[in-house]
Amino acid sequence: MKLSSPAFQDQGSIPRKYTCEGADVSPPLAIEDIPAGTRSLALIVDDPDAPDPAAPKMTWVHWVLYDLPPETFDFPEGAVSSVLQALDGLNDWKRTGYGGPCPPIGRHRYYFKLFALDTRLGDLHRPTSAQLQRAFTGHLLAEAQLVGLYAKGQP
Repeated sequence: MKLSSPAFQDQGSIPRKYTCEGADVSPPLAIEDIPAGTRSLALIVDDPDAPDPAAPKMTWVHWVLYDLPPETFDFPEGAVSSVLQALDGLNDWKRTGYGGPCPPIGRHRYYFKLFALDTRLGDLHRPTSAQLQRAFTGHLLAEAQLVGLYAKGQP
């Protein structure tokens, strides 16, 4: 399975448009080679460099989506759960939906992690990233990731 974006390369800079300094909309994403037997997809976007990449103390979760149909091959720019026919989890701002990069200091890494599951999870009542990962334990068929970089003030 492969996850990519027409907006930035793996290990490349995330354009400002997709951050708190821009429109703060989710970037477009493309999925390839979803394995046979996939019943749903899940997406978690997080930043393991919070608050300072020189001294990280936590992983900050930016987006949690799950029960995406396995026929999902593209996320349009500014995607929301209703358009994607998915369910929302809670990010670390304690809200649903995408919250773009907004690092307080330094250049951070943002991991877009896609999971192919052999089941649908049903309504988990807005799970956190950790709760979602516990729920899909034993159901993972494949995993893909895309890493973007961002520092405040970059174009």
